[in-house]
Amino acid sequence: MPDVGEGLTEAEILKWYVQPGDTVEDGQIVCEVETAKAAVELPIPFDGTVHELLFPEGTTVDVGQVIISVNVGGGAAPEAPAAPVAEAAPAAAPAPAAVAPAAVEEEAEPKGRTPVLVGYGVAASSTKRRPRKPATGTARSAPAAPAEAVPVAVSVPEQQLNGHAPAGARPLAKPPVRKLAKDLGVDLATVTPTGPDGIITREDVHAAAAPTPAPVAPAPAQAPVPAAVPAPTAVVAPAAVVSTDARETRVPVKGVRKATAAAMVGSAFTAPHVTEFVTFDITRTMKLVEELKSDKDMAGLRVNPLLLIAKAVLVAVKRNPEINAAWDEAAQEIVLKHYVNLGIAAATPRGLLVPNIKDAHAQTLPELSASLSELVSTAREGKTTPAAMQGGTFTITNVGVFGVDTGTPILNPGESAILAVGAIKLQPWVHKGKVKPRQVTTLALSFDHRLVDGELGSKFLADVAAVLEQPKRLITWA
Repeated sequence: MPDVGEGLTEAEILKWYVQPGDTVEDGQIVCEVETAKAAVELPIPFDGTVHELLFPEGTTVDVGQVIISVNVGGGAAPEAPAAPVAEAAPAAAPAPAAVAPAAVEEEAEPKGRTPVLVGYGVAASSTKRRPRKPATGTARSAPAAPAEAVPVAVSVPEQQLNGHAPAGARPLAKPPVRKLAKDLGVDLATVTPTGPDGIITREDVHAAAAPTPAPVAPAPAQAPVPAAVPAPTAVVAPAAVVSTDARETRVPVKGVRKATAAAMVGSAFTAPHVTEFVTFDITRTMKLVEELKSDKDMAGLRVNPLLLIAKAVLVAVKRNPEINAAWDEAAQEIVLKHYVNLGIAAATPRGLLVPNIKDAHAQTLPELSASLSELVSTAREGKTTPAAMQGGTFTITNVGVFGVDTGTPILNPGESAILAVGAIKLQPWVHKGKVKPRQVTTLALSFDHRLVDGELGSKFLADVAAVLEQPKRLITWA
């Protein structure tokens, strides 16, 4: 499992595209994995025949763990490959030696490239690897391959193999466990391992980090209570667990939804939120949308109210640049952004995603339309890359598509404001002194009150509404 960076230490295998015995080529996509950021496809860095899939679909695997081996010797696949992954039992099949994610110098200059996760470039490695050494006493006994079986991971000296160093070397622990120990200030040399083959586990690190309790009077012996720790290296969790009476369904929280939940809790209880609302007549903008649909300059492009709302936001940001900022807690500074990476909240089967359009402030209306269409379609297909969700400065969430009038949105972490767009409905409205049916909507702006005061927030929200009430301001205010 490649190291995807950005602090991610694990990924779930969503789907295998190959099986033992299949022929693969360098760069061929062999599986899809989901990190806490997004679902991405994983290419194979070898030409050869699939020897074994080490983990079934639905397994959460630590970064650095070997997930597939490939016969690169040119021989045929073994006649009796390992049991299908669907029948694999992780509890009875300890994972093979995982490889440290850090890049290490090879003995010889590497040839070619080794692709990692899509969107993260490539890492150099040699395609000539020594066979994995089976751990003694393990329940898994892979059949002998006619040629060398190569694990997908960056090659490193044997003494640095994760969790399988020879006796007398540094303590045995996987990369996430080493990071945990570093964060908690625990010296791994002082930790008593309880894992198989003397490997230090997360539980061991937490136990070593726990303060020694003060002596107390003798009490009846009690069973030890395990510390709350993250999931083990490989966890096969069902998509949903239904109770026997079918009155409840339990769905594991993981991947994008887990990351989103943590981000929303952190944002809600870190930034002091203030939300303001404005209800106004958007009829002229709706007429402009219909006119633009027949404009030859917009031919083949998707034109909808969200496009003009996004443009109105960009105009309002230009008039109120202080709204486009971030609060740096560590440096105790307000960071003013002189560019707009416009985030669009998108509901997907995997949960809420907020990809953003880079430098949206510099795009023309046709360019903005094309960017919005690509962003939405990519999100719905579950192909949004982690890079597309990084660096946002301002977010729009369109709750109106669900028939909702308004809401109080929570800030996307690292941003100072978010705009919720309500449903656009025909309502009685006073227009030119008479009550008439007009297209009316409500906007809600939530902002971080540490850096956006009431005056700034109100002026920005009023400007967005003013542009949408009189869309000619897209020209006069631009």
